[in-house]
Amino acid sequence: MKWLTFLLIGLAILLAGCGGNAASGEGGQVVIYSNGDEEAIKAMEQSLNGAGYEGKYIIQSLGTSELGGKLMAEGSKIEADLVTMSSYFLESAQQQHSMFRDLGFQTHSLEEYPAFYSPVLANTGALFFNTAMIEQKGLEVPKSIKDLADPSYKGLVSIPNIMDSSTGWTLIQAIISEYGEDEGKEIMAGVIENAGPHLESSGSGSIKKVQAGEVAVGFGLRHQAVEVKKSGAPIDFIDPVEGNFSITESVAVIDKENEKTDLALEMAEVLITDARKDLITYYPVPLYEGETVDEDNKASNNKSFSEPLTVELLEKHQSFFNSAK
Repeated sequence: MKWLTFLLIGLAILLAGCGGNAASGEGGQVVIYSNGDEEAIKAMEQSLNGAGYEGKYIIQSLGTSELGGKLMAEGSKIEADLVTMSSYFLESAQQQHSMFRDLGFQTHSLEEYPAFYSPVLANTGALFFNTAMIEQKGLEVPKSIKDLADPSYKGLVSIPNIMDSSTGWTLIQAIISEYGEDEGKEIMAGVIENAGPHLESSGSGSIKKVQAGEVAVGFGLRHQAVEVKKSGAPIDFIDPVEGNFSITESVAVIDKENEKTDLALEMAEVLITDARKDLITYYPVPLYEGETVDEDNKASNNKSFSEPLTVELLEKHQSFFNSAK
């Protein structure tokens, strides 16, 4: 059976070699790393292909923590030529490694961003509730995140875990901004206690629990609650008094000073201009001049955290969350 062993080893080497070529973008292909979900990847691929770049790039999807770790550890030696990633990770990676090329084109964004990145999408946090369960349990409709700490909601709350989900960070930002760290920690402790086993590892986990009737109220992605309500489910949403905080995901080009860097810059511009028409339908937050969304998707209490969002600030707020358990 030695021939079979050698055959299997040879096949494994061949497959590994093929996989390595695909991942490294040999043949001059631009390698794109993205933490975007399926809808975001699809919109980016359609825009790039429509602009004539089909076959000139490869997109590899990675989780936020994995891609963030690679950016911080590898700097400009990372395999990717272009990334779409949570903006706070880009900020920290640039501060540590000075690894990104200035985009060098006008973006016409509604807010000012550093020259080396521009957002492709934004996720906004909000409260939502199951109208049938609220009535059945005789509960008050919450108006604030603080309300979720009330004992009447014990076992009936679902929130994203900041240790796993950037959506959970929008909740922490809202609490600390409104109440400070001391009172905020007491509120956070009450919310965590009421959530019990319903600390979710993704931004969409809470709306699924609320829609299924496993819990009555939750915090998560605002646009998902809007869509679920439109589908006819017994769901409604609230812009909390603490504010609607957002996390952006942005495009940046690694400054490798090679022939692919200029091509990656062209693709970055396509992602900001052409892909937005699809991305804003999935993530309905206006980011650029001329963009509009329907009334339901207009958050009424948009706020920004007082400090720049960085990996270091995220770690500080993760410690805040863990100390409230």
